[in-house]
Amino acid sequence: MEKIGFIGLGRMGKPMALNLRKAGFDLVVLDINKQAMEELAVAGAALGKDVADVAQRCAIIVTMLPSSKEVEQVALGSGGIFGNAARGSLLMDMSTIDPLATDRLQEQALAHGMTVVDAPVGRLAEHADRGESLFMVGASDADFARVKPLLDAMGTTTYHCGPVGAGGRTKLVNNYVAVTLCQVNAEALALSQRFGLDITKTLQVLYGTSASNGQLRMNFPNKVLVGDTSPGFTIDLAHKDMSLIVSAAHAAKVPMPVAAAVHESFSLARAGQFGGIDFSGIADAICHFAQIEKPRVPEGWKPA
Repeated sequence: MEKIGFIGLGRMGKPMALNLRKAGFDLVVLDINKQAMEELAVAGAALGKDVADVAQRCAIIVTMLPSSKEVEQVALGSGGIFGNAARGSLLMDMSTIDPLATDRLQEQALAHGMTVVDAPVGRLAEHADRGESLFMVGASDADFARVKPLLDAMGTTTYHCGPVGAGGRTKLVNNYVAVTLCQVNAEALALSQRFGLDITKTLQVLYGTSASNGQLRMNFPNKVLVGDTSPGFTIDLAHKDMSLIVSAAHAAKVPMPVAAAVHESFSLARAGQFGGIDFSGIADAICHFAQIEKPRVPEGWKPA
């Protein structure tokens, strides 16, 4: 079994690394959060001293980091992955980053006798906790086969979307729809509140027509509509992804005026200090700015 490096033990990365340990993978971990490192050590993982140490000890290095900047920082340079990993090693980046950054990583990896897999994560942190994540993978057939056992240990659903870069681009398409649906749902519920409508009856109507969507049916009733805005996926991260989406669309010369409008709505929410809450909480932000009572369902209410 190949030794696996895992860099980035945040809200998504830590449970994914723990699931690798549960499956018996030989793991070396690294994060700036010492508490997360200690938790992995208790689970049987070895602790890396720095990026170079992890790269030198491991054949597959997984990164799960906040943005393109951090991924390129740990991959490039004399103390980075490419400068220290052996030829034939593989970098699997599971972050949501600029697809052009993934293209740059692949170019540099090949120059060092390595390869890259991009495998961003679908679903939420709670799914990662349970080992139920979905992965969108960009890789050669050989590299996909090499990382598939890791993905199977961390999730339940994996799609090989195409060559390197296809995973991240698929993730942007997916997150565009997910975040935009949150915005649409939030505006609809705010309008419902202003009209003085019964929220449960409004929801029943929406669920019974083509207006229904996964965010409204699955995420909202378990988060913002019951007053739980603890972050599974924050407004800050949704805003970051919308920034990537708008930038990628500009680079590809695809007009996306709705994406631009949603991006600015999330900018407004961040300016209003809502950035750290769950992205379903965009409903609370809109109601706050409109001075409308926040939408809430009665205790114990569940979608039919």
